[in-house]
Amino acid sequence: MHFSRLLFPFLFILFFTLNAPAQTSKYKCLVQMNSYRGEAAYVIISLVTPQGAYDKTLYVLGSDKQWYNTLKQWHKYQTKTKAKLSAITGASIAGGDRAVHVIELDDAKINKGYKLRFESAVEEQKYHVADVEIPLTTEGLAERATGDGYVRFVKFSKVQ
Repeated sequence: MHFSRLLFPFLFILFFTLNAPAQTSKYKCLVQMNSYRGEAAYVIISLVTPQGAYDKTLYVLGSDKQWYNTLKQWHKYQTKTKAKLSAITGASIAGGDRAVHVIELDDAKINKGYKLRFESAVEEQKYHVADVEIPLTTEGLAERATGDGYVRFVKFSKVQ
């Protein structure tokens, strides 16, 4: 059999495998806030690499861009990447309130050392770089995670 007849199908499959879009899954993300006094909180939900660097902004609770600089670590990342946030931005969230948003996660990054980071800030109050950090694992997505600052807890459920 001629070599090129074997090579062409292999290259065809390889090309489409490497260029296939990433498989993603959607999750409902419930964020329940602690009761606190003051303005509504801005909360950033980010995907963080195993090395601790920001990989992607998944959702922004807080739409007024003038306050983004209060989320110091994320703001450094955002000003470098200049990612479009309009499709993943919603209202800020007040003390005692809850919010549910759908976020999309890359299935290939689950169980690979990544984390979901919930960074929070309230005007003229303390900033929490990692109010909640959840390992991006099958178990981490199934459990309720408790916050250390304004966030009381976070709970995920997969959208079917």
